[in-house]
Amino acid sequence: MLSLYHDARTPVHALPAGVKLSILVAVGTAVFFAGSAPVLGASLGAVALLYALARVPARVAWRQSAPVLPFLVLIVATQVLIAGWVVAALVGLRVLVLVALANLVTLTTRTSAVVAAVEAALRPLRPLGVRPERVGLVVAMTIRFIPVIKEQADLVRAAQRARGVERSTAFLVPLLVRTLRLADGLGEALDARGVGSGERSRRSRASVRAVRTSDPQGDQ
Repeated sequence: MLSLYHDARTPVHALPAGVKLSILVAVGTAVFFAGSAPVLGASLGAVALLYALARVPARVAWRQSAPVLPFLVLIVATQVLIAGWVVAALVGLRVLVLVALANLVTLTTRTSAVVAAVEAALRPLRPLGVRPERVGLVVAMTIRFIPVIKEQADLVRAAQRARGVERSTAFLVPLLVRTLRLADGLGEALDARGVGSGERSRRSRASVRAVRTSDPQGDQ
C-alpha cells in the first residue's frame, strides 16, 4: 500500500500531530471567514514557506495536489456563474489554502500519529458514547485509502491507454467499480474482526493497530 508520508528531519515533521491538526482546524476556521484576497494570498504564501521548511520536493507537492485541481476548477467555474469573479476568486483561494495545508499535514505526519491524536482528543467524550478507537479506525482507513484510490485511477488510465483510448468520459465508471470492490473487501475484513459490534471494542482497537503497523515507513 502506498504511503502519503514524506520522510525528512525538519521542524515541521517534529511538531506533534495534535498541534498540526489544531493548527489545521484554526486556519480552516479563519480562512472560512476571511473575505480579503490579500489575506488569503498571504496565507497561501505562508503555507508555501512551510512546504519549503519541511523540505517537501515540488514534484511531491504537485503529485499530492494535482488530483484536486479538476474539482477546484469546477468549483470556481460554478461560483463565477452564480456569484461572479470576485467571489469565485475568494472561494478558489480558500480551497487552495485548505488543501495545501491539509496535504502538508499528511505529508509530514505519520498515519499512526494522526490516529493517536484523534483518539486522545475524543477520549473525554467516551462517557457520552463516543468510541475513540472506532473514530480512529475511520480516520486511519480514510488516510490510507487516498493513495489506494490514486493507484487504482492510474491503473484504469493505463488500461485505457493500452486500448488506444487517451481520454475517455467513461473513466469514472471503472474507477468507481474498482473502489467499491476495494471498499466491499475492506468491509468484509473489518466485519471478520468484529468491528461494528458493541461488545467487541478490543477488536476495534486491534484493527486500528493493524492499520498503524501497515505504514511502510514505520513509526518513530
